[in-house]
Amino acid sequence: MRAKPIAALLSALLFNTVMGALTFHLIGLPTVCGIITANLLSLVAGQFMPRGAAMTGVYTEIWTGELVKALRGRMAGSWLDGIPDASSIVNNDAIHLVDVGVDPDVLVDNTTYPIPMQKLDDKDITVQLKKFQTKVTPVTDDELYALSYDKMTRVKEAHANAIADKKFAMAAHALAQCTDTYRVGTTGDVDITGNRRKATVKDIIELKRALDAQNVPAEKRRLVLCPDHVNDLLNADQSFREQYNINRADGTIGRLYGFDIYEYGYCPVFSSMGEKQTFGTKSDNSRELYQASFAFYTPRVFKATGSTKMYYSEAATDPESQQNKINFRHYFMCMPKKTDAAAVLVSGDKRDEG
Repeated sequence: MRAKPIAALLSALLFNTVMGALTFHLIGLPTVCGIITANLLSLVAGQFMPRGAAMTGVYTEIWTGELVKALRGRMAGSWLDGIPDASSIVNNDAIHLVDVGVDPDVLVDNTTYPIPMQKLDDKDITVQLKKFQTKVTPVTDDELYALSYDKMTRVKEAHANAIADKKFAMAAHALAQCTDTYRVGTTGDVDITGNRRKATVKDIIELKRALDAQNVPAEKRRLVLCPDHVNDLLNADQSFREQYNINRADGTIGRLYGFDIYEYGYCPVFSSMGEKQTFGTKSDNSRELYQASFAFYTPRVFKATGSTKMYYSEAATDPESQQNKINFRHYFMCMPKKTDAAAVLVSGDKRDEG
């Protein structure tokens, strides 16, 4: 084996250690065995893997796969879980809405043949999936040498959490459809702020009535409650309180009032006049802006996931800071197929006052 500089050998050893530990961790075997195996294989082959290989090809693919796995884990059991997934028809991180699914008319006891053709005249609109990009995280060589596997795991988890949080928030904003007909205002007592009216069981029943009026099937109705409304109902309704205390692991509350009910901490913000605010607006009592709860029928909405990519630059290309730089790009969208199967519960809707 040709002699190599000490620095190169240390770098190769580090790579083999990280890759061995990671690979064995992914397949459920002890990481120590992975470290030993990777380095033994390198010795038998007569050379260590070259510096830079750790983040090119297989390594970036592994970490991209791990990020995708973490994002899927965040979805499981959440209020986005079970929504129809149209990822299979995503092309170049875009989707054709006509391909998402339009319902044809149904004939009952038909006696006319051939069966009439029906053109589904929804426009073929192409929609680009939302692009989520994390800010760059620097990881110094010193950190890698000292904490290689643990440090990279924490970086991956941090980026996955950041992307997932933003995905959920944007999905909630899209699914909280704002229409005058199906917007319900809370009717409870005024809370300690002096502005917001509390949510009551009566208000949840009004949400049910709004979906009934749209002829929405009784099954697969989903209600996502904001923290304000959850707290209101905990103080007011024993059955809600009992369900809440049983299911607290993943935001699921239970099935009550005809809904599968979930709690979500970043619901979209509406004004007390019932106006939906732009994405990212914070609740503000002084301006009478509050989070709203929203209900929808899962077959009438969809989600789609596009590509995920890891970006990486080596510390070797940054002689001044000697930092490795990492970030991710991920495409995702969640939106209604139609606007005829949803309702929103707004705190203290004052449209009819005065």
